[in-house]
Amino acid sequence: MLADAGHPMRARDICEALDLPILPKHTEGIRSKQKRLVTRGVLAAPEPGLFDQSHT
Repeated sequence: MLADAGHPMRARDICEALDLPILPKHTEGIRSKQKRLVTRGVLAAPEPGLFDQSHT
């Protein structure tokens, strides 16, 4: 999904793309998972709250 978007996305945008309701429990869950993927080097966080594919 991030590759198709072509730009960094926020957790809220990812929830919308996954057809999840925009509720704090969903956005915080997505944000938590994205942050974990950033620490593992799978994703990049060019700015706080934005997630993109890792370019390494």
